[in-house]
Amino acid sequence: MRQNVKAFVMQDIPLYHNLVMKHIPGADPELVLLNHYYEELDRIALTDMTRSEINELLEKLGFYKKAQPEDEVPEEFRFAPAKDSPFKDERPFKSSMSTVDTENASSESNPEVKHTDL
Repeated sequence: MRQNVKAFVMQDIPLYHNLVMKHIPGADPELVLLNHYYEELDRIALTDMTRSEINELLEKLGFYKKAQPEDEVPEEFRFAPAKDSPFKDERPFKSSMSTVDTENASSESNPEVKHTDL
């Protein structure tokens, strides 16, 4: 691994939110971009890039870089580099056993709602 990439891996990766290093012995270093469903979107070779070029690339892609590894990530960057989470307004399932909210309260007053899970 070139010194630039090694310095990036050792010093910069811990500062980036939603960036994970996976070491594959013998493989050339590359950035693999995934979507929310962990499907591969793109691969970018890092071998010939300098440390500053890699950092510039991540900034352009929208990755959030913390000042210190232990710093909190602001809520608006929680899903960065994605612009919006596809999960933010969806629930994977609706259950009458979930926490009480207005949805459950209104469904209890609807006589047509059938509770087949009881």
